Amino acid sequence: MEVQRRHCLYCGSVIHGRSDKKFCNDNCRSSHNNQNKEEDGNQVKTINFILRSNRKILMLVLKDGVETVKVPKERLSQLGFNFKYHTHHFPHSPSKNFWFCFDYGFLDFWDGWVLVVRDMGESYLQNLNSKVKGL
Repeated sequence: MEVQRRHCLYCGSVIHGRSDKKFCNDNCRSSHNNQNKEEDGNQVKTINFILRSNRKILMLVLKDGVETVKVPKERLSQLGFNFKYHTHHFPHSPSKNFWFCFDYGFLDFWDGWVLVVRDMGESYLQNLNSKVKGL
């Protein structure tokens, strides 16, 4: 009967011991797990950076004290807004949603404009939704 040699998932050296062992020692196990966490963490950090950047852009466009503002979608793009990333949405109609980056969001119009809003709770959004229903 031939014994199949197993190799460490991190360094590749031959493993001795239990048949279900994956690493040659604790250092290799720890290094392997840290490396995997770092790769996942970098992706999460990148997405969080984009979301925070999007929020800052929406906050910049929506001046203090103003409830809503209609701006060209192109302006958000020029400021670096990434429309692919958002934290949540609130339905406006069957075909449109308010898209949010944390507490700031926008409603995309067909004519190249967006309505920028601040999320001040579900009842506020429902009232706002009824105000802009015709849009």
